[in-house]
Amino acid sequence: MSNPNSNQRLTVKAATRAAQRIFEAAGLPPEAAAVVTDNLIQADLRGHSSHGIARVRVYCDRIRAGFVAARPTIKVENETAATIHLDGGHGMGAVVARQAMLMCIEKAKDSGVAVCSVRAGNHFGIASYYTMLASAADMIGYACSNAPATMAPWGGVSPMLGTNPFSMAVPADRHHPIVLDSSSSIVARGKINLAEIEDRPIPLGWAIDKAGQPTTDATEALQGSVLPFGEHKGYGIALMIDILSGVLSGASHGPHLGPLWDNSDTQQNLGFFLLAIDIASFCDPRDFKRRTDQIIDEIKMSEKAPGIDEILVPGEIEFRSEQYNREHGIMVGPGVLRDLDDLLCQYDLDLNLADDLRPI
Repeated sequence: MSNPNSNQRLTVKAATRAAQRIFEAAGLPPEAAAVVTDNLIQADLRGHSSHGIARVRVYCDRIRAGFVAARPTIKVENETAATIHLDGGHGMGAVVARQAMLMCIEKAKDSGVAVCSVRAGNHFGIASYYTMLASAADMIGYACSNAPATMAPWGGVSPMLGTNPFSMAVPADRHHPIVLDSSSSIVARGKINLAEIEDRPIPLGWAIDKAGQPTTDATEALQGSVLPFGEHKGYGIALMIDILSGVLSGASHGPHLGPLWDNSDTQQNLGFFLLAIDIASFCDPRDFKRRTDQIIDEIKMSEKAPGIDEILVPGEIEFRSEQYNREHGIMVGPGVLRDLDDLLCQYDLDLNLADDLRPI
């Protein structure tokens, strides 16, 4: 590779081809491999590399170990006019959650609102992957998931809750959808995992070590706890997401969830909660989207603080990143490239990523 010790850009086509072939070699059916790959590539394109192809290795490790079902039986446990309760069969999170949101969208066309509660899931990547499916269908989408306990409650030291991500997407007309996608912690734990993979420090304030002291060492942080955003506010949001995703669905919750990393020997049994609101059941979608545009315009034209060039709305940075990264390639570090090369070699796949790399 041109510079194996620094970040480089990998073409989207090459990254997609490599990830999909690796997942298929690991045992996923082609259609499932395509969904999982698309989820990861979307994360990289939108600038969330912690949830991008850096996850290929750990996903494959868990498929190979039998803790993720390559061909899950996804069952409807209960259903009403506006609700669905799914058992995800411990399948790939992106596959299960995408199916759940698509079911919500179809049901909401008749019921106006549809909710899906899912148990027996696995890490589902960026939550906005699902909410943007709803916004593309002229609906408001919401999605959240619980996660393994890596965050202490505010005032505590022991990890009791996950970084529990959530997203909401709202369609607009002239503008891109408003897309909020956030973890309940100051930073997604995946960013700390990525820092460890790439052997670099983390900013002070992201996490505490197992003794409760602030740390910039990624490994110490992973052994300790990430911190909630907004102090008690992020803690409260994480708790409510755990109840919606885990307690309501019958999935595991709090410290009882199986881990994703660290060579775990158990299924994760994550819970998801997805919601689709059909705008047409309340008002004309065209009028709604025009009024959403008005909100965006008024915010962006409002008075700026000193030193600020532009006021942004949620999702705007990500849409710009996606446009740039589609043209120039996604950012990959040496650790992620080593993982991908190892997997290509392990599965005897005839792909050479070096041909599709370019320097930053």
